[in-house]
Amino acid sequence: MNALAIALHGTAATLWIGGMFFAYVILRPSIILLEPHRRLSIWADVFKRFFPWVWMSVVVLLISGYWLVFKAFGGFASSPVYVHIMHALGLVMMALFIYLYYRPYPVYKSSVAAEDWPAAGAALNRVRHIVLINLVLGLLLLVVVYTGRYGLFA
Repeated sequence: MNALAIALHGTAATLWIGGMFFAYVILRPSIILLEPHRRLSIWADVFKRFFPWVWMSVVVLLISGYWLVFKAFGGFASSPVYVHIMHALGLVMMALFIYLYYRPYPVYKSSVAAEDWPAAGAALNRVRHIVLINLVLGLLLLVVVYTGRYGLFA
């Protein structure tokens, strides 16, 4: 069962962090030259498709992560340091996503629906900053996990 939890955990993290990397590093520069209304509409469609995957990833990460902490490591007291760092970074990332989803994202969606392009652009900028922070945290988290497992934080 631990192997399944690790596989689910890694897959969920890959989907979320990889999706942010693709959006920020590949898609964003690729559509920057489009007219604002087209670019903003594309992002609205991207978020509509990506955010359900992030929600699924959050649920899977929490369930599989806590399963592993308590079943594979015997609880937080006996978990390695890198697990504590991963846990803290993951919770911060989830909190940022929840904030993004319930605060700037609804403003963005309603601005795009109303074709208020200046307001949509401002809201997208707030979303973009949170995604960048989460992307950096996610990449840092991956470094911690892959190096911590081999003794960097021992």
